[in-house]
Amino acid sequence: MPLEIADREYEVLRHLEALELPAVTPVGIAAAPERGTAILVTEYLAHSLQYRRLLMRFPLGPGPDRDRLLDALAWLLVDLHRSGVFWGDCSLANTLFRRDGDRIQAFLVDAETSEVHPSLSDGQRAYDLEVLVENIAFGLADLAALQGRPDAFDEAIAAAESARRRYEAVWAELHDEPELRAGDRFAVNSRIRRLNELGFAVDEIELVPGSAPGRIRLRAAVTTRRFHSHRLAQLTGLVALEGQARLLLNDLREYQAWLEADEGITLRREEGARRWLNEVLRPRLGQLAPAIGPQRDPLQAYCDVLETKWLLSEQAGRDVGLDAAVEHYLAQGAPAPEAVEPAPEAVEPAPEAVEPAPEATEPGAPPPDRGR
Repeated sequence: MPLEIADREYEVLRHLEALELPAVTPVGIAAAPERGTAILVTEYLAHSLQYRRLLMRFPLGPGPDRDRLLDALAWLLVDLHRSGVFWGDCSLANTLFRRDGDRIQAFLVDAETSEVHPSLSDGQRAYDLEVLVENIAFGLADLAALQGRPDAFDEAIAAAESARRRYEAVWAELHDEPELRAGDRFAVNSRIRRLNELGFAVDEIELVPGSAPGRIRLRAAVTTRRFHSHRLAQLTGLVALEGQARLLLNDLREYQAWLEADEGITLRREEGARRWLNEVLRPRLGQLAPAIGPQRDPLQAYCDVLETKWLLSEQAGRDVGLDAAVEHYLAQGAPAPEAVEPAPEAVEPAPEAVEPAPEATEPGAPPPDRGR
């Protein structure tokens, strides 16, 4: 790309990295000043998927997986706008996705048109959102065409419009300033817990006079969306995405509560975390390792087991236990949309039939088409 654009994109990605926002991590620029061009290098985003590969694994149309993907895009745009980042070219194609517990996390990949400002105006946000809606519609319609479903074009437009509603709902939640009764500490705590549930840590609470005597207005300053992942790291040292961390913390708390009831003791949170790591998580990760291999995210695989446990328990009307969930998950082949299908069994070719090695492909991509 032109050197000037590469320099600008690199600085935007550095800014996003410093703020711990979901984007690819810049490594550097290989510049050719005499030609005025450059190559921008970023780290490979492990365990990530392009939207086509993710959605091609599921039936086209409405469903929880498409909803999670649209939620992820809306959340990503909210994260950027809150930090004064104007994307300029929001689209499915400029985003990579990772499964994040029972959700999906979106990561900005292409910041070529992005700009960093102290804050964004309503007009800048509205323009970015309009571009996102339009590009989602094109992306989903293109996917429908690939699958031979021209009847799904109108549905693609409706789905794209839902991304606008998702964005506006999250933005309104974060910027809500509810009026409360003076001294209503429960309402203040409820507001903080609601923001924590969305993944945001509350940095500062400000109480200002309300519209009537005895009323106050609550303003909350929130940080980046990593409340649960920071908490998990403090307790266990594990590095996880936000949705994964939320599920893992719930599992940790459930196990600690069971230990205290079963053994008649009270555990400090740090001791409960240590026992959960050693007695629950690490043994199960050891069981999963041969099935998922080195290319899969082990924490996401464990989150898949927790989802399996919940589904099996719902069907049985009782808690089936973690061991049964692991056995069922492994019996199903440890399914995951990011799992690469196993290659067909190799056959030793005859000497005269040996072909040159195939061209290199991106990890996880299908091999080159040789017309066979």
